Amino acid sequence: MIGKMAFVSSVTVALILFGAVSGALAGSDRWPRGGFVKACSLDGVNPVYHPGIFGNLAVARSYGFVQWQDGTWHVISNCHIY
Repeated sequence: MIGKMAFVSSVTVALILFGAVSGALAGSDRWPRGGFVKACSLDGVNPVYHPGIFGNLAVARSYGFVQWQDGTWHVISNCHIY
């Protein structure tokens, strides 16, 4: 009986540790990750996740972006910023 309880206890501890480790590796879903922004490309970019760039028109322009009157973002024509 004692051997059976020790086995159950060790399995329980292993499952708890596995759950804690997998949760830590999964990261936090509370703070969405924005990825990165490449100059002259809006492919896959959501401006909401990059307020440091799209919240400042001068910074956005330095990346080659311009905001139209309707609020949409576009790449400057013939953008060659590297």
